Amino acid sequence: MSKQAKPHPLEDIDRLRQDLVFQDTLLGHPFTFHTTWGLFSPKAIDEGTRLLLDHLEVKPDDRAIDLGCGYGPLGLAIAKAAPQGHCTLVDKDFVAVEYAQKNARLNGIDNVEIMLSNGLQHVPPRTFSLAVTNLPAKANKEHYYLFFLDIRDRLEPGGRFYIVVISGLRQFIARAFEEVFGNHRKIKQGKTYTVALATKT
Repeated sequence: MSKQAKPHPLEDIDRLRQDLVFQDTLLGHPFTFHTTWGLFSPKAIDEGTRLLLDHLEVKPDDRAIDLGCGYGPLGLAIAKAAPQGHCTLVDKDFVAVEYAQKNARLNGIDNVEIMLSNGLQHVPPRTFSLAVTNLPAKANKEHYYLFFLDIRDRLEPGGRFYIVVISGLRQFIARAFEEVFGNHRKIKQGKTYTVALATKT
């Protein structure tokens, strides 16, 4: 039996405008996510985020920030795992922010603040005990250094900064973390992605 041909996108435009919806379990909690075409990894949790979540330690009272939150999987999972804490989710894409807000409501998570921000530029002055990011690979090194310096300034003493990045950048990340934070720990190196940790001393 021959496979039925998929309809051409122009013939299926109404369906394409509908939210993509999927379920997953993150940090031991079930989630339902609504996403849309144009957001990063809209049909499933991406490999880098999964690797980071598999090796992330969250304290019940962490005050966290998720930078480049997309539709919210990292930040919302952290908020769920830190019921006495709080998570701030930021993204420079207003569509991502709207979907992160929607997913927070749909999953009954209210210990979050979700906002539009270019990095930390628009985040109110406060400190965090935990920062996480799925670092985009297509950025220049000057941008990375500015980003890391801003995070260091917002972490409280002992605060942890977890990052997942394509493994081709792992040596640069190790050097940059040593320069900016004075320490670096490679948590997990996978085939495609590496998780690293820096601590504010």
